[in-house]
Parts: sequence; structure tokens; C-alpha cells
Amino acid sequence: MSRYEEIKPRELKPALLELEGISSVTVDAHYRLYQGYVAKRNEILGKLASVDLTAANQVYSELRALKVDLTFAIGGIKNHEIYFEHLGGSGGNPTGAIAKLIDRDFGSADAWRDDLKATGMAGRGWAWTAYDWDEGRLFNYIGDAQNTFPVWNATPLVALDVYEHAYFLDYQTDRAAYIDAFFANLDWDVVNGWVEAYRVPSA
Repeated sequence: MSRYEEIKPRELKPALLELEGISSVTVDAHYRLYQGYVAKRNEILGKLASVDLTAANQVYSELRALKVDLTFAIGGIKNHEIYFEHLGGSGGNPTGAIAKLIDRDFGSADAWRDDLKATGMAGRGWAWTAYDWDEGRLFNYIGDAQNTFPVWNATPLVALDVYEHAYFLDYQTDRAAYIDAFFANLDWDVVNGWVEAYRVPSA
């Protein structure tokens, strides 16, 4: 097995403890869950370094179990890093390049928001707005687990966590109210930074 380096959780931005409608208690608990994914990623990669490759089997083998759970742990890391990074803003309608993309591909910010909210209500774990490089446009995708990603060759730009841990302490079963709070705290400058960094064409 190839060598690997342990990683550490990204620090929690102070602004995330002052969100509108999402309590610091929820954010703190949510962040600890993310820290757990980082720890499990490191643990699994450590075990893979000495696993018996000759015993690999698709019904059951230690290699299969570790590899499958590694995707769940890494998904939990990446999904939450996007989620935490683009919260802490003032929400409202999109601005800049992402606004142009949303207007072009959904018709309006309201149509995009309605579609992503419905996608979040229909998903079991995640909803994403991602840019599909093959089709050259944005789509809203459902992900039912940490390792259920947007389709291949699509770059997530908005990550909406709809697992109960993201909202139950604040809203109990009222997921719709939580999604509204999520929208109210989006930082469009961060999203536009990703659009620029990935060179997503908005024309």
C-alpha cells in the first residue's frame, strides 16, 4: 500500500458560531462530527498500509471493508469542508459570476433556490449545486450518503447538508426552515472564489 500522510481538520471559522438561525451549539456538534471523519480517514489509511492484498474478495474482505468505508470518511471530510467554508455570509440573492450561471441555467435566483430546496427535501443526506463540465451547465444533485457524490466530472459549488445532525437541535424535524436558514447564511464571495479558481465559464 502506498504511503500516506495524516491530515488535520480545518479550523472552524469564528463566523460560523454567529450564524443567523443556525445555533453555535449545532455548529459545534457538527464540527465535531467532521473531526471524526478526519480521524477515521487517518485510521483507515493506516490499516490499509498493512492489509493483505492477496485476500481481497468482493463478498467480504478486510480490503473491501476498509476501501468502502474510506470513501465514506473522505466524503464526510470533503462535503463538510465545502459546507463550512461557504457559510458565514449574508445570504440573499447570488452575486457575481455565480449569479450569471444561476440566471443562465435556472432562469432566476428564485427558481434555483426553489429547486435546491426541493432537492434538499428529497435527499437523505446532501444536495449540491454543481457545474457539469460535460454539459457546460449547473445542476442540483441529490446525495443520500457521504460517499454519494455529484456525477463524475461535476464540481460542487454549493453543498447543502440535510442530515438531521445539521438541524435537529435547532429545528427538530422542520428541515424546510433549516434550509431557509442555510440560504440566509451563504457567503457568495466564497462561492465566486471557487468559480474563479476552477475557471468555470459563466458566459
